[in-house]
Amino acid sequence: MHRLLCPADWTPHLVQELERSFPATVHQIVRPGRVETALPGGAGHPLPPLVFARQMLLAPQFVEFSSIRLGAERLAGQLMAVLPEGQPWQLHVEPDYGSGRAGQHRCQLLREGLDEQLKRTRRQVLRQRRPVAAAFAPEESLVQVLLDTPDRGWVSVAVAPLPYVHRRVISPFPLGEIQPPIDKTAPSRAFAKLVEAECRLGRSIATGETCVDLGASPGSWTYVAVKRGATVTAVDRSPLRVDLMREPRVRFHAGDAFTFFPDKPVDWLLCDVIAAPERSMKLLLDWAFARRMRHFVVTVKFRGDAEYPQLDLLKQRLLPICTEFFLSRLCANKNEACAFGTLR
Repeated sequence: MHRLLCPADWTPHLVQELERSFPATVHQIVRPGRVETALPGGAGHPLPPLVFARQMLLAPQFVEFSSIRLGAERLAGQLMAVLPEGQPWQLHVEPDYGSGRAGQHRCQLLREGLDEQLKRTRRQVLRQRRPVAAAFAPEESLVQVLLDTPDRGWVSVAVAPLPYVHRRVISPFPLGEIQPPIDKTAPSRAFAKLVEAECRLGRSIATGETCVDLGASPGSWTYVAVKRGATVTAVDRSPLRVDLMREPRVRFHAGDAFTFFPDKPVDWLLCDVIAAPERSMKLLLDWAFARRMRHFVVTVKFRGDAEYPQLDLLKQRLLPICTEFFLSRLCANKNEACAFGTLR
């Protein structure tokens, strides 16, 4: 069994999503925010995105230890037995109990103890560990340790290429969480959604690229793209913030986001328009199948829980035509989801 992690109040929505996508598979709620599932986890069956899952532990093993030293020794032995020589890996050690600093301190001690063990026994393995969370490479492994209490928890070792194969569900960010960035000069806090989507996609808007920003006002996503050095066609009935309206790399088009089409394909479709979910999804599908862009970040907003199953359509239609496709409720999202990826 594998373990899926999500915010506690998302649990029923995650189980419903699993039951729709994998009706013949067993899914069991361990507690709010923790769901066990028998989903296929092999390299030959890439898992589709799960909107309501933040992280996945592949086949986690229960462990108990009476001290940090014993826990570090046991974990080091487990890693030495399975981690490939000479290949990169990431390590997540996180508390799953309490809300104070004690759990974080305990995890830090365990990380330090593991480092000492590897220095003595497998220094080369320690050198291959990546210090910063980033999108998985095909040759990269992931070790996750989730502590239920100070002296027991779960260990999941996903050996390469499994983290990359299942990158739509397994996150390189601990617990699948990304702290929303702060930028007080942005037109609104909506900029954080685009920045988070870039992080999860492992690709940022680049200098010289072209973007169309639909429903752009007051201009937060245009602001991010311009900071990256891109040129932007911003479409909205209302103008952007004054400084963005004067920006040489921004062309403002006053009009309807749902009827605008570029003269030629662009590098990025950006869309954070306020609309019914079926309209935003149709817009994305129309652009994708007409090949009007290479990359996309599109928000789908909801009026209530009953609309969540509509997102299944995006999985069915976009997965076959994308090299990268993610569909997630971002840490910066409210009652909405974000579709982002790259067309084949």
